[in-house]
Amino acid sequence: MSLFKKRFKAAQLKSMEDFDDITASGKPVMIDFFQHGCQPCRVMDGIVDEVAEEFDGDAIVVKANLENVPDLFYKFKVKSTPTFVVLNPQDGGLHQRWRHSGMVKKDVMTGQVEGAIEAFKE
Repeated sequence: MSLFKKRFKAAQLKSMEDFDDITASGKPVMIDFFQHGCQPCRVMDGIVDEVAEEFDGDAIVVKANLENVPDLFYKFKVKSTPTFVVLNPQDGGLHQRWRHSGMVKKDVMTGQVEGAIEAFKE
């Protein structure tokens, strides 16, 4: 019997190709833009993992590190970390549904992802 349950983790983007593959899936996507050494990013890390586990299969939750995908930071004009973006697939592309910079409560984040899933199913 194991004393500790293995924690579910959100996927990490390693390149822009990973982002292109994820967006081609046709599901709503939430991106957590972070960088190492950012204390608010560390606080939000566990919350993002919980959201990823909660919506596994219905939406895709990923983390984007500034060091790995600086082009994605530039594409979304991210100026500070953490920044959270929820995207909905729409008309063959992606539509930014919600964006927030800084710390955010889990219920606000889950509400935005739930709204994106509902809009996607319509």
